Amino acid sequence: MYKLIAFDAYGTLFDVYSMGTLAEEIFPGQGQALSLMWRDRQIEYTRLVTLSDPSPNGSKHYLPFWDLTARSLRYVCKRMGLSLSQQNEKRLMDQYAKLTGFEDSLTVLKTIKEKGVLTAILSNGSREMLSTVVDSNGLSPYLDKVVTIEDVRLFKTAPQAYELLLKAFAVNKDEILFVSSNAWDALAAKWFGFDVFWVNRLGHPFEEIGVQPDYEGSSLSQVLQFI
Repeated sequence: MYKLIAFDAYGTLFDVYSMGTLAEEIFPGQGQALSLMWRDRQIEYTRLVTLSDPSPNGSKHYLPFWDLTARSLRYVCKRMGLSLSQQNEKRLMDQYAKLTGFEDSLTVLKTIKEKGVLTAILSNGSREMLSTVVDSNGLSPYLDKVVTIEDVRLFKTAPQAYELLLKAFAVNKDEILFVSSNAWDALAAKWFGFDVFWVNRLGHPFEEIGVQPDYEGSSLSQVLQFI
């Protein structure tokens, strides 16, 4: 049914909250709260950049995802009253570059490739940081392409971001299954016209606007039921 299975990266294949352990070591008692606020601010910055100048030529406010990630970390530490040294910022950012993949990420990608279906990542991440995290988790052999919004300088949920998959692969829109654990990402991909699998690991309700995803599961491995 599908010729291409495209995955979001951060939160879907790679655990953005795995940062919590190191954050807790650096800021005892504050690690979990920091990692949650860090992720929220990171996404908020991508939206500010994109919505403030959604130009077809890319936002004039664009900064690479790596830079937005670092700046969101600095903001959250200031907000929480935490003193972030240059050394600890580097430790946290180095760790972010090599986030831990979810335990089924490798198996799912490998199984899809064995079935002869194309695989890709579509991510807000910059090319360099995606290359690092993909390689550190051993996923490179099982991905046909890693597609980054750097090419349009507009972050998801801009439709130009999802359109990159149609430019990168000779497939039709209805031949793509897009997989994300982020409900906002799943919703925007559905609005764009993709079939969508929402990885709902925490058992949250879906968004109250738009349409429901085509498929939903509590783990990434459940994607395999639909290919």
